[in-house]
Amino acid sequence: MLETARAWLDSNSTILWALGGLSVVTFVGSLIALPWLVAALPRDYFARDEGWVPAWGKHHPLVRWSLRIIKSGLGLALIAAGFAMLALPGQGVLTIVVGLMLLEFPGKRRFIRWLGRRERVRQGLNWLRAKMHKPAFTTARAPRSSA
Repeated sequence: MLETARAWLDSNSTILWALGGLSVVTFVGSLIALPWLVAALPRDYFARDEGWVPAWGKHHPLVRWSLRIIKSGLGLALIAAGFAMLALPGQGVLTIVVGLMLLEFPGKRRFIRWLGRRERVRQGLNWLRAKMHKPAFTTARAPRSSA
């Protein structure tokens, strides 16, 4: 049995090295990108009924759509990396959460609010925000002003 395992490792060494390289890249990438992405979100991101409109949302439609495609591609890449990090070193669940926040799909706001109100998820995200010297997320909705 040990000999079979050794033979399998020898015959699949290229795949194992590639997985090891992917592990290192996703781990380092998550350490750099996740705090920056989480810190860029507004403090009341999980309390809002409407989505966050980024500054580039008012640009020319070609620029806006190009940036939306890039944002969605980054979201998909983060989700894939997050699932890989569930078995490899890295912050898998937080990476998946940030990837979902970048995607656009029906019911996203409701799902994001539900997810952001989960204590464990919010603790992890607020820990990242504290490292970036940003205030913690709030889940309380601001009272609407009646003017």
